Amino acid sequence: MSKDTEQLSFVNENTQADNQPVVCLGMTFKNDDERREYFRNELRKKLPELKEIEGFPIGNDEDIIALSDPPYYTVCPNPWNNEFLKLWKNDNFGNEQDVARKPYTADISEGKRDPIYIAHSYHTKVPHKAIMRYILHYTKPGDVVLDGFAGTGMTAIAANLCGNQKEVNSLGYQVNQDLQVIDEEGKVISKLGNRKAIINDLSPQASFISYNFNSPTDTHLFEQEALSIIKSVEERYKWAYQTYHIDSETNSKKLCKVNYYVWSDVFECPNCANEVVFWEAASDSETGKVKKAFSCPSCNVELTKNKMERIKETIYDQLLEKVVEQSKQVLVLVNYSFGKKKFFKKPDDYDIEVLQKITEMQFHNWVPTIGLPDGYNTKQPINSHGFTNVHHFYSLRNLHILSELYNRFKKSSLENPLLLLFSSQLINISKLNRFRPEVSFPYNPLNGTLYIGSQVSESNVFDAYYNKLKRFVDAYKIQSRSTVISCSSTTDLELEENSVDYIFTDPPFGANIMYSELSFIWESWLKVRTNNNTEAIINSTQRKGLPEYQDLVEKCFSNYYKALKPGRWITVEFSNSQASVWNAIQEAIQRAGFVIANVSVLDKQQGSFKAVTSTTAVKQDLVISAYKPREENVQKMKHEANTEASAWTFVMQHLEQLPVFIGQKGEATIIAERTPRILFDRMVAYHVQNGLPVPISSPEFQVGVAQRFPMRDGMAFLENQVAEYDKKRILVKEFAQMSLFVSDETSAIEWIRQQLMKKTQTRQDLHPAFMKEIQHIAKHEMLPELDDLLYQNFLRYDGDASVPDQIASYLRKNYKDLRGLDNDDSTLKDKALNRWYVPDPNKQADLEKLREKSLLREFEGYIEELEKSKKKLKQFRTEAVRAGFKKAWSDKDYQKIVTVGERLPESVIQEDDKLLMYYDNAQIRLGL
Repeated sequence: MSKDTEQLSFVNENTQADNQPVVCLGMTFKNDDERREYFRNELRKKLPELKEIEGFPIGNDEDIIALSDPPYYTVCPNPWNNEFLKLWKNDNFGNEQDVARKPYTADISEGKRDPIYIAHSYHTKVPHKAIMRYILHYTKPGDVVLDGFAGTGMTAIAANLCGNQKEVNSLGYQVNQDLQVIDEEGKVISKLGNRKAIINDLSPQASFISYNFNSPTDTHLFEQEALSIIKSVEERYKWAYQTYHIDSETNSKKLCKVNYYVWSDVFECPNCANEVVFWEAASDSETGKVKKAFSCPSCNVELTKNKMERIKETIYDQLLEKVVEQSKQVLVLVNYSFGKKKFFKKPDDYDIEVLQKITEMQFHNWVPTIGLPDGYNTKQPINSHGFTNVHHFYSLRNLHILSELYNRFKKSSLENPLLLLFSSQLINISKLNRFRPEVSFPYNPLNGTLYIGSQVSESNVFDAYYNKLKRFVDAYKIQSRSTVISCSSTTDLELEENSVDYIFTDPPFGANIMYSELSFIWESWLKVRTNNNTEAIINSTQRKGLPEYQDLVEKCFSNYYKALKPGRWITVEFSNSQASVWNAIQEAIQRAGFVIANVSVLDKQQGSFKAVTSTTAVKQDLVISAYKPREENVQKMKHEANTEASAWTFVMQHLEQLPVFIGQKGEATIIAERTPRILFDRMVAYHVQNGLPVPISSPEFQVGVAQRFPMRDGMAFLENQVAEYDKKRILVKEFAQMSLFVSDETSAIEWIRQQLMKKTQTRQDLHPAFMKEIQHIAKHEMLPELDDLLYQNFLRYDGDASVPDQIASYLRKNYKDLRGLDNDDSTLKDKALNRWYVPDPNKQADLEKLREKSLLREFEGYIEELEKSKKKLKQFRTEAVRAGFKKAWSDKDYQKIVTVGERLPESVIQEDDKLLMYYDNAQIRLGL
């Protein structure tokens, strides 16, 4: 067996057939059951110590042990993480030359219809095929991939399937006989082979999904067992989903299978106090859609849902053994199948008899009855419907059947994959499933909430599981164990230092999703629930705002930084419409020590990622690429502190990490990270975040970049990179513009720069487009006029000297009659007159010096204004405040930064990455 083939089979952790010896962490066991029992006993001994770790879940010890499959999976902090890392370190082969050192910048467009993606309706997922592209780019077979916000384990699935040739081929890649992976352009980009994975999530439900999809499963036995149990329970309870179809011609009737029932809320008319069945009063008889306004059936007064109160009724709760008050719901429709057709009918006496029989049944199996926690999402079901406990989310009919299925699944030798199948439909068959007649799909819960609609669809439980089973069979693709799974907080994820080769992570996005609340129903059935003390979200009920969120995320990224090997990469997928949350993530990444090398935005219309320079208005998904600096560079910059050399050490390292050329089909993209302005921002951010003095001003930096590094198309390169760029540049006809959203002075200047680089123009040419672009300028921003921006940052040809090369080159290219004319020709001069252009670095530095003095004068004016008044600044130039903060930081006047920062609108500080960086770090320096 070749070494490559040995790697693909993952011999060290290979799963053996039943009752065959297995090797795990260097120990040999008679079979997998013996291995599991041994490590469960070991886990039991370790639990007292593990309970001290942040994020230890809520549940009793035996339930945690029963759900775990140690050492591969523990539904608590996994004490064997570092043992696996040591084992894998010894197993790993190949050399560091095989690993990419540049951020992945190719287009990504992966669908969400893969069986793995749609098998379980967990809150958020990134398609595993999209992650595979990153892992293939950044790693080699045997490397270790980490994800501390793993969710359903897509990162681990992707790492595993990098050894599956069929899956790799499905990405459009080819694999040759040497197992090299070749992209669409014929370039070798990676090597086929499993990567190992360490994944973690705070949610027991998420970790349980991850475990099942990353463990070998005999799909044939699984399907047989699932079908056997479901059919057996169906035989016992099929009467509960039956109704009569009456033939109108013969008046004969036949029992048919019910697909679903529709229940409606009952309201009280504020005018006549009579009952109003919402479905009967508000639904359109033709389409079934709900009307916004409708008439009371009794008094004919016009009503809307908001004008009425739900009628409450008291019922005896058998499981709680007490009377409870809930909103009244009545059965209004039955959807059933007769032959190949589906029909609606109003419930008849037989349907009511079935309901009565179910009401009188006693529960003989366990069901969860735990009370709902106080939360952002739990308020609606509690307040509107009186659903105070988890079992209230189910009809009695479905609850009886679920309890029987759960009991049978728990007794099976395939308990875990069956319980995952069981949990996959718990939301769809609950009262969260809204009745929407205009939608053909039978399951319609509202995503990201626990909303109970006024019309509820009670689904047939057996149909739900039969429909889902095939997807699960197709979703179980993993053939070997190469993933270790933990359930804990990433704030306390203690992994061996410099032990991980790559990180792909998809962290919580502020207040977008309340994960623990939305997982509560699933986890109640698991008997192990999320400990949300360190849940990194913005949630008023948990008393977590943006600062608490940022602090938690920062602790997570600090652990990421510690675990990642120097020189290696982290990819952060991010989605939030609030710039303040984006800045919190960016702050956390940089403060942990990472250097951001690329930010790309997902173009949802084109299905591709495009580099962006500003994220002030984040409306799409972002992918952030960052790296951990090499230790020698970190130490070198510390030794060079207070000298200009530390700036150039940073730039040298950063340029080395950046792509040399991005483009295809005759079109290239300006690499924003290579432009002097962005290089300066990155250099400043690194020094500030790491407590180092900023060693050089922006004007000096502009000159220094041009003197030290070869410049091409406004971008800086290392000497060993220029030849490659020049070779590819010859084939390019034009440059694609960077995605840019003009929201402040900086982005406005960058927008002008892009326009002038593409086409030298007069002020009159620029003005109409400029006015359109600045429509989204923030209210507080005192944006200078276009004329001021031009005079402060660019140069205008006045006709006195020779035509500047930038203008001359553009004119000769675009006007046939000017070709061949030299720069002093009067015809060329006339055409060039009053055109604005981007100055060369030396002249740019002179402009920046003047502009910086002007900005600092304006900042001092704000200081004087604040001394005279206790009010906050309402309007100001953000660029002036940035310049003032930078100067104060250089002067170590941290109090000035904090004093001014406190007088700015909080939203401005939170939504501006540069102001936030100086303000936060100044507070740290002052011990605030």
